[in-house]
Amino acid sequence: RAAALAGVVAALGLPAGAARGDDGDPSHGRVDGDLTLVVGAGAVVAGGGPRAEGELRLRYLETAGLFASYEDGPLVSSRADPGRVLAAGLELRPLFLYRWLKGHETQRAWVDLAIDSLGLELGAAWIQPAGTALASQAAVQAGLGLEVPLLGEASGPWLGFHGGARWSEAALATGTAPTADDREAFLAITLAWHQVVVAHVVDVGDEAPR
Repeated sequence: RAAALAGVVAALGLPAGAARGDDGDPSHGRVDGDLTLVVGAGAVVAGGGPRAEGELRLRYLETAGLFASYEDGPLVSSRADPGRVLAAGLELRPLFLYRWLKGHETQRAWVDLAIDSLGLELGAAWIQPAGTALASQAAVQAGLGLEVPLLGEASGPWLGFHGGARWSEAALATGTAPTADDREAFLAITLAWHQVVVAHVVDVGDEAPR
């Protein structure tokens, strides 16, 4: 853990004392590795009806990453419209490294982890309106995310809240939404497992001393 902590600080060109805290690990396990893998499942609440949801996320230094999700309406409601949604994009969580390296963490794991989980999401979605094929309609998706650790550690179960809106190509082109499928707000509530792993992305290119 100490080696990973020092590696992150060195990679960012900051002084060795930049990360500090009374509990010996102000990162609460987030720099035990350089990548975080997230696998989750839950439900989406939306104007067109509820949908079951599954998601995958990959984050670098708990700050930037990729996400992909799949929503399936027929699993929970035959009247859900759109019935299915695929989404993928980028995620940015700017608070963690700034607060941690500046020593602004509260030393209360649940509080720090929840605050630092605030993130921006931007991507694309492929929608299946009623009576059409999967991914028959493209859309832009933007949203915010907040996650709460159930055990107060970076690796383990988390409860996630990811909300936002989607706009179809027609809605973006005309500024209006002819149907509910062209503009939809949503809130995804998920239970996910987060696992911090060492992928040596931070120290890639380093050579062992001879």
